[in-house]
Amino acid sequence: MVDIEAFLNPGDGVWWGQGSAEPESLVNAVLDAVDSVGPIRAFSGLTLNERLSGDLPESLTVVSYGGLGELRGLSRHGRLDVVPCHYSAIPRMFATGVLPNDLGLVQVSPPGADGMVTLGTGVEYVADAIPHTRTLIAEINQQMPSTVGGPRLPMSAFAAVVEIDRPLREVPARSPDAVDQTIADHVASIVHDGATIQIGVGTLPAAVLDSLTGHKDLGFHSGLITDGVLTLIEKGVMTGARKEIDPGLAVTGAALCTGSAYNRLAELPVEFRAASYTHAPAVLSELGSLVSINSAIEVDLLGQVGAEMSRGVHIGAVGGQVDFSRAASLTGARSIIALRSTHGSGDRAESNIVPTLRSGVVTTARVDVDAVITEHGIAMLAGCTVAERALRIIEVAAPEHREALQRSLADQEV
Repeated sequence: MVDIEAFLNPGDGVWWGQGSAEPESLVNAVLDAVDSVGPIRAFSGLTLNERLSGDLPESLTVVSYGGLGELRGLSRHGRLDVVPCHYSAIPRMFATGVLPNDLGLVQVSPPGADGMVTLGTGVEYVADAIPHTRTLIAEINQQMPSTVGGPRLPMSAFAAVVEIDRPLREVPARSPDAVDQTIADHVASIVHDGATIQIGVGTLPAAVLDSLTGHKDLGFHSGLITDGVLTLIEKGVMTGARKEIDPGLAVTGAALCTGSAYNRLAELPVEFRAASYTHAPAVLSELGSLVSINSAIEVDLLGQVGAEMSRGVHIGAVGGQVDFSRAASLTGARSIIALRSTHGSGDRAESNIVPTLRSGVVTTARVDVDAVITEHGIAMLAGCTVAERALRIIEVAAPEHREALQRSLADQEV
């Protein structure tokens, strides 16, 4: 194992890749060394490393753009510092030193015949952070696929390396149920053939992708690629033939798949790009066919979206939702927010359609939402007045909550 302490000084800042590309052996080495080195500030994105959900050394401060994966546990314990920001802003924050950039930890593919490695399934903010980082250390994973589109790095770029051979991480998810499938079918009904899709990860997005099987010539441009997207490519549904830019290519920053799907990436027309490309407003404005499909924790009667906090705990992030929703609404085809109408079960089920956002935090502004979709239907909001929007949103709330929402609407005098 690399002697991490040799590359750390008190007060240093460390960042590492996220999701399936998180270099866990190096991250764990940092966690083991923090108390010996002194105060360390670390930046982590989506982490699946269970050690980052529990007790951490007091001398370690963890910063992130949201409470994703195991970071939710840190948020519950008051140990997570969240920098609320658009995902498109992260590259600039690394460049200006706002985010930690003394030591960078990356997971890479094995060297090719030319001796170069790739960032594999985690190009995104990593590619943007590397040029502004003092020291890089690499975890070379024999099971990390070599991907195209991102930077290729010589071994000389790293101050040290460690070699591992382990499967890439997967996100456990339940299978879509009847409610998910109904929402997904509603979403698919307003996606046109030839649309360029942006979508996230999870049970509902997986159901939406499955519902798009009957479409033609879909494109893909998103921050994250999953099994469902790869399946649509293989079925000839997602050809990218009508994309205004990068025709024929599925463009993404990262992959979060199952084991077998990771192995298929190299065989498909998938290119990995830095966040400074995938989320850049100038790039997204060229995609006139863009349809963004995002999830939410709650939506209020103004059409404002909360996707970050629940009961004071960070369980989500701004992420790329605003980048894509705004582009899809302004210069693209359509911005969609899809969510279940309630959470919880039985008599204790609470509405996810609310008079005002419980969290008090607006992730996506009402003007960037064209449609809100639940299992009860589609609320088309584009071009509606404030009063009309509220009435349409109530119509897609759970029936047992509509009367209370109507009363709150009257009280608000919307």
